[in-house]
Amino acid sequence: MRRAGAELLSLALMDARNHALHLLSHFEPAALPDTAPARTQAESPLWLAGNIGWLAEYWIGRNPQRALGRGCPAEAVRLSSIEPMADSWFDPALVAPGERWGLPLPGYEAIRVWLLQTLESTLELLEKAPDTDAALYFYRVALFHEELRCEQLVALAQALGVPLKLPLPGGAAARDPVLVPAGRWLLGSPDEGFSFDVERPAHEVAVPEFEIDAQPVAWSQYVEFVQDGGYDRAELWHPQGWEWLAHEVAGEGRRGPRYVEQIGGAGGAVLATQFGRPARMAGRQSVLHVTWWEADAWARWAGRRLPTEVEWEMAAHVAHRRGFRWGDVREWTATTLRPWPGFVPDRWTRHTGFEAQPLFGLAKVQRGASFAARARMKHPKFRGFALPERDDAFVGFRTCSL
Repeated sequence: MRRAGAELLSLALMDARNHALHLLSHFEPAALPDTAPARTQAESPLWLAGNIGWLAEYWIGRNPQRALGRGCPAEAVRLSSIEPMADSWFDPALVAPGERWGLPLPGYEAIRVWLLQTLESTLELLEKAPDTDAALYFYRVALFHEELRCEQLVALAQALGVPLKLPLPGGAAARDPVLVPAGRWLLGSPDEGFSFDVERPAHEVAVPEFEIDAQPVAWSQYVEFVQDGGYDRAELWHPQGWEWLAHEVAGEGRRGPRYVEQIGGAGGAVLATQFGRPARMAGRQSVLHVTWWEADAWARWAGRRLPTEVEWEMAAHVAHRRGFRWGDVREWTATTLRPWPGFVPDRWTRHTGFEAQPLFGLAKVQRGASFAARARMKHPKFRGFALPERDDAFVGFRTCSL
């Protein structure tokens, strides 16, 4: 999909919009809070859905210079929106995250109409677009932005307890760790087609030999950490992680990943809330909703370490036939988010909340993809990121030998 032509993009954009409308429909009958759920930094579902249509219209329908692709200036003159209030409602540069829940947004039916209108205009312009990377660039942007927003809607349903019939991955039988020989690896994405700005420019990295888990850490493994006093042993935690945990223990008595109601005890059971309902986690299912601090502490307890992002990417490419399995959860890595040499920010990201620059040096890199992501989003070069205390997304981890 990162190199999709106009015909395939058209089908994908329609499919993505249907998915967004389907997800949005689950929030309508729910009693939503007046403010964002605590500790999630979540957006309201109406704002997320409205921003999907706004970004596509702003960079495609209202942008006479859309054919310039990445070369399009951020402050180019824009045409008027089909919705006079669109910018004041849905432009992230005009409305701070904490203010979006309180916006006087139109209701669900009006948002659905907005999404259908903006999709129609996008598809009409796509029919006339030249078959070049530059001319198709913002159509690919619109598609992948929508997919990221849909993943946020799924995470929001989890945070709010909105019933969503999305089964968790069943996990897989444990396999031995994979040994990856030393070599040089081209880290990141090429310039051709679509890629996110933090994935560029691709550059060669020397990678020493390493051994990496064939699959993410499972609940049965995490239970052992909890039962061995993992949440009470300061020596297992990064100092900042221990400080974070102390705050959580004082507030909510945290003794496991987020949404877990019971962990350990008789039989090592794990009971967690999934989309508003209690669910028993299978021992071989991947751990979900852990912070980077918890992942790092587990790795120290196990006498292992989190992989660097280049180790993860290299293993995903060269070890997939030897059992390296990914795609159930996003995965924390040991790498702190920083720009690669020659980094140039994409202008459109400042309109999304996915902008990397404010988090350079603070966030940790996530690799892989969760079950909440559509198949076209699951790319081994995808470079996600989040602050180490974030646990609202469907994130787990795997480890390497020391």
